[in-house]
Amino acid sequence: MRREPVRMQAAELFEQEVKPAQVARRLQVSPKSAYQWHQLWRDGGGKALASRGPGGSRCRLSPRCLAKLAAYLDQGPAAHGRVEGQVWTASRVATLIGRNFHVSYSVSGATRLMHRLGFSSQLPTRRMAEREEQAVTAWKEATWAEVKGPGQPVGATSASRTRQASPADRPQDAPGADEAAPRS
Repeated sequence: MRREPVRMQAAELFEQEVKPAQVARRLQVSPKSAYQWHQLWRDGGGKALASRGPGGSRCRLSPRCLAKLAAYLDQGPAAHGRVEGQVWTASRVATLIGRNFHVSYSVSGATRLMHRLGFSSQLPTRRMAEREEQAVTAWKEATWAEVKGPGQPVGATSASRTRQASPADRPQDAPGADEAAPRS
């Protein structure tokens, strides 16, 4: 059983001369919404409260172009010159749309378009499949230790530039030194 949209229920109640405050209580909506709907209903009737469809900007690709894009995505990134990482990222799809359809899409717009077509954007893995773990471990132990150099001792610096020094660190002759008590 399909339930009638709340706005259309409100229109029926307005036709029965129910006040907007009562409509808000009955339909469990905010009074502000009920008063706005009442104004729309007075100006344009029940049609003014009908849904205008999904919001947002319209798709800039025609249905034919969307079908082509879906086919391109099915072919995979390698078929479109992407040899590294065989996954579609939103950035790659935005570039693909720009090159093939001469339409600019943002990364987030490309993500929404991919979801609309039934695809999901994938993040490329940073670790290569051909990675040699033993070579990486050996490099970390030998070369990285030389490159990194010795670190600073713990407590030598502070990450906070605005934090005041503790009262114990203040010189005894500093203003207010006698008023500050060290924390326990």
